[in-house]
Amino acid sequence: MAFERIANNLKRIKSSFLSFGEVSAEYYKLLIFEKGMKAGIGLVNGLIMAFFILFFIVFLSFAVSFWLSNLIGVPSSGFFIVAGFYLLLFCCMLLFGNKLIERTLLVKISRKVFNDSDPDGEPNEERDETV
Repeated sequence: MAFERIANNLKRIKSSFLSFGEVSAEYYKLLIFEKGMKAGIGLVNGLIMAFFILFFIVFLSFAVSFWLSNLIGVPSSGFFIVAGFYLLLFCCMLLFGNKLIERTLLVKISRKVFNDSDPDGEPNEERDETV
């Protein structure tokens, strides 16, 4: 009788352990999916914003180039000045920008991916990441 109870308890422990493993695997699959989707959506949003900002900068550059050309009186001078400004900006970014961009992107992406909040933006206290 005692051996049967022990055997039954061991069977229940085994089935509970297997069930726990399956549930944990499903949880981590969903967690990975959630983090991947957040990263993907953030990437798409960033690319769309960059696309529109790029067009804004291009048209603004043309406007400034034409304005400088009219101001100076030489048709191509405004375009050369704007191109020189972009070359100077490129050189500064090449020399000093790698660390700044890397640090900024790392912080923003880390906050977005590892933020433990629900869709309303409130912290989710139910989730236990120590499992």
